Amino acid sequence: MTVAALDRIPLAGVIGSPIAHSRSPALHGYWLRRYGIVGHYIPMEVSSADLATALQMLPKLGFVGCNVTIPHKEAMIGLADIVTDRAALIGAANTLIFRKDGKLHADNTDGIGFLNNLKQEAPHWLPSAGPAAVFGAGGAARAVVSALLDAGVPEVRIANRTRPRADSLRADFGARVQVVDWTQGGGMLDDAMTVVNTTSLGMVGKSEFRISLDALNPHALVTDIVYNPLETPFLRAAREAGCTTVDGLGMLLHQAVPGFERWFGTRPTVDSETRAAVLAS
Repeated sequence: MTVAALDRIPLAGVIGSPIAHSRSPALHGYWLRRYGIVGHYIPMEVSSADLATALQMLPKLGFVGCNVTIPHKEAMIGLADIVTDRAALIGAANTLIFRKDGKLHADNTDGIGFLNNLKQEAPHWLPSAGPAAVFGAGGAARAVVSALLDAGVPEVRIANRTRPRADSLRADFGARVQVVDWTQGGGMLDDAMTVVNTTSLGMVGKSEFRISLDALNPHALVTDIVYNPLETPFLRAAREAGCTTVDGLGMLLHQAVPGFERWFGTRPTVDSETRAAVLAS
């Protein structure tokens, strides 16, 4: 396809502050090359003060959509014209579509990415097998909890360093969510069949994850949304305890699929080549 055959070369990107660390440009750039699509995906450093102005200008510059990351995900709920039900429930959006009618459409695909990562890397995982234990109660945790409940997990136990955020999450998601004090977080692992770390603890440059994992069920599936390092100390301890473990990179890859399809017209495949391309970036 020649450039002349296109109405406009579609542009997309990721907005955040900071943004230089993002692997999304490498991921989308790989898919654009892989499928022979004429288009571009770029990182954009945008401050909170400039966010509304940037969103008004991007469609005029040829952007068909973008991803949103820290610290702007929550702000998108108030700035978008159309907010999907799941984004509204989660209270944050990570995928934007600039519609031809001028309206800004906001969605949250983090939960989709989380579930599809587990289904791909641990195909025998059964959500209904038992309770889930989730560490953290921020925006990522809200997406994970929503996805787990939709998938059929009977109960979700949450521990967060500041309890009010966990209590707020329970108020929004209902009685299937139970809150446990952070200092007692290790106790919620008893009989939990799915265990998730949604905090930044264990990430390169962050504090260690210090809660005891002695009560881990060796038959549990354990996953960490952190992917730098790829195997966090949390995942290593779970693997050594005999658990099935899934790293967080796949969540990043799978959450990107719906946006890429809407912006560029092709549904990309997440496979070993995709992982290798992003890890090499």
